[in-house]
Amino acid sequence: MTPSLTQVRLAGGAQGFNWLPVFVAEEQGLFERNGLTIEYLKLGSVDKATTAVREGTADLAITPPEGAIADFVSGGSLRIIGANAVRLPMSLVARPDVAGIQELRGKRIGTSSLTEGTAIYTQMMLQQEGLSYPADYDFVLAGVHTTRWAALRNGEIDAAPQPAPWNFLAEREGYRLIGETNDVIPELVFAALIGNSGWVSANPETVGKLVAALAEAHEFVNDPANDAVTLPIYQRLTTPGDVELATQGLAYTRDMGMWPGNLQIVPTALQATVDLMIRVGLLGSEHRTTAEGAFDPGFVRQLTAPTPATA
Repeated sequence: MTPSLTQVRLAGGAQGFNWLPVFVAEEQGLFERNGLTIEYLKLGSVDKATTAVREGTADLAITPPEGAIADFVSGGSLRIIGANAVRLPMSLVARPDVAGIQELRGKRIGTSSLTEGTAIYTQMMLQQEGLSYPADYDFVLAGVHTTRWAALRNGEIDAAPQPAPWNFLAEREGYRLIGETNDVIPELVFAALIGNSGWVSANPETVGKLVAALAEAHEFVNDPANDAVTLPIYQRLTTPGDVELATQGLAYTRDMGMWPGNLQIVPTALQATVDLMIRVGLLGSEHRTTAEGAFDPGFVRQLTAPTPATA
């Protein structure tokens, strides 16, 4: 008899390219092998994914970590369990008539949130060019990357940060890539596995199994020898019907070191994330050390702990 599987409600905004290891784990049977079945909650924005975990309508989420960090600092129950992605394979895409970042003064920039993810990265890029928010430009809540692309093409916004391979798609269609996020922010926690400490404490075995399955999937994705499996999934998540763009995007993303082994969060990546929040005014500098406590490293450590010797 097949043992019963434990269901995990896993939330996200777009559940796009950075979820590649998740869907590899699904299709390779890694969740089932670990006794799990996943209910995917695609909520349309990173803020909603964070809120769902806070309110208990999702068990865990893969989403930018800033919301969990802010919640933790304010005394909340959200925690970071591991890293899903630690690089930013993303370009700032602008209309063909916008030649550079300086020309974004007075313009509308699409983002998926005002307090997480793309808004923070964009502010950082523009700060280095002397542009500050909200004095010099406006943010437009244009949704995740697919809806930002539609808004850009429809003239509703002037620019937007777009991940691979949508950045290459935009360039192919005549839009300009006026900045590379990874050049400005080379390391941080781009997306994390987050949970509510109450639920995590009550379900440690389930969380441990999920982390183990995802770690195996990260290893699989990072090996080009598996591209016969990985590339079609990546293409389905990004540019169905365009294998050339998918191949370009997967290579660009993986070569950058997007998916960390064993979901590890190195201290410099977490510190960079907290520092960005402080620099754009989402966190007071007095909370710098406290904020790093939002990461609960116990489950990731279990993956690398030595196996006890047997008698």
